[in-house]
Amino acid sequence: MFITLEGPEGSGKTSHILPLVEFLRSKGYIVYATREPGGTSIGEQIREILHDLKNTEMHPRTETLLYQAARAQFVEQVIKLRLQEDAIVICDRYIDSTLAYQGYGHQQNIEEIRSLINYATGGLGPDLTILLDVDIEIGLERKENGNEWNRIDAYDNEFHQRVRDGYLELTKLEPSRWIIIDANQNWDTVQEKLQAVILERIKQK
Repeated sequence: MFITLEGPEGSGKTSHILPLVEFLRSKGYIVYATREPGGTSIGEQIREILHDLKNTEMHPRTETLLYQAARAQFVEQVIKLRLQEDAIVICDRYIDSTLAYQGYGHQQNIEEIRSLINYATGGLGPDLTILLDVDIEIGLERKENGNEWNRIDAYDNEFHQRVRDGYLELTKLEPSRWIIIDANQNWDTVQEKLQAVILERIKQK
């Protein structure tokens, strides 16, 4: 089963992944956690370019294509292999981040981006996507107080609001794939809800 966590900056995705893995392993499941962009040596190098605050001149099309390059390597080298091993794969961001950030955020053509994503992934989509939805002011404040502030974080609030609105629009297009969790709540409450919804979906599968 392929599960992705999505959300605006500061929604808490990264902090929830490892506790989720430990919880599911305690239930007897084989679980593999990873992230985008990254997950491979090549992907991590591309991640550094994408997130480097010095790269302020990067064009949105360049940004979009770099994400797809990292994703193509990631799918072929990691995701397909883990799924063949019957593992549950939990990924911090995936295709919907590109639609939300590079599509809605940068206001690029969504259908063109979908074509690029399909090429990069070979059509591999998640079984379940959980949106950790957070008010952008709260999320960005969390990021500022954290350890990582990158080039994407530094976009203006209008960009980040379009990203959040984009995510909510995406949930309406595929309601059966998405579950929305209010990430403005405290961390423990969010983690409990994540555990519950994932266990329920695994049982259904």
